[in-house]
Amino acid sequence: MFFVQLKNSIEIEKDTVKKMIHLYCKSKHGFKKQLCQDCQALLEYATERLEACKFGNAKPTCEKCTIHCYRPDMRDKVKKVMRFSGLRMIFVHPLKAARHMLKNIRS
Repeated sequence: MFFVQLKNSIEIEKDTVKKMIHLYCKSKHGFKKQLCQDCQALLEYATERLEACKFGNAKPTCEKCTIHCYRPDMRDKVKKVMRFSGLRMIFVHPLKAARHMLKNIRS
């Protein structure tokens, strides 16, 4: 019998953000296997914020969220990463990109 372990919404969001930051760091900073120090700090911060999300698994995408829980400086960095990585995700991780777009439309 084949079982697929479904991840909860927060885990999916963390994985998507991680892939977006890796794509950004690889293209902008030249780090291939691991993240540069700034991108690693951003990933840790984003993961921490997702784990503390008040909406839990019912959370909308951050763009559509009514509560902005990121500090202004980190919010600017995440926006920059998402603007860069968003369209590229369609080619690199098409299922994750499609899932994120659908969730954004539904929110």
